[in-house]
Amino acid sequence: MVEYLRVGVLQKPHGIHGEVKVYPTTSDLDRYDELKEVYLEKGDKRIATEVEQVKYFKGLAIVKLKGIDTPEDMIKFQGYDLMIHRSDATPLGEDENYIGDLIGLVAYDESGNKVGVLKDVYETGAKDVYVFAREGKQDLLLPAIKDCILKVDVEAGTILIRIMKGLDD
Repeated sequence: MVEYLRVGVLQKPHGIHGEVKVYPTTSDLDRYDELKEVYLEKGDKRIATEVEQVKYFKGLAIVKLKGIDTPEDMIKFQGYDLMIHRSDATPLGEDENYIGDLIGLVAYDESGNKVGVLKDVYETGAKDVYVFAREGKQDLLLPAIKDCILKVDVEAGTILIRIMKGLDD
């Protein structure tokens, strides 16, 4: 399981005091109000910082981070992921998983055939869409519904799936 979870992506500066627009990658935008210690991450680089203030504008969080006081300071971090430590994450409900824990799981169909590896999850607003990389084939996109995603076993590193008619064309 991953130690750090992405809750947003830093976009462009907002205003003149080093605030940044954050594209949320969490389903609960209000959770930004609880953020204290966060990490800015890109590739192998991870920088710890603190959230000083949060406000909201047009579906984005506007975040002021400690030590970033001008747009010029902030622009260096544009495109970085906004991460939190797993211990600071919102508790999961039953049958819920953090997306970071799902990436890399191997998918099998009901006959036991390996289908591919989960490489991404698109958050569409209604239902998430799982993207499976397949060897020698186009990626397979499946909606995250019980008819398609039959069982997720993070411990075993597997996902049991059903490819409904018309989804593998």
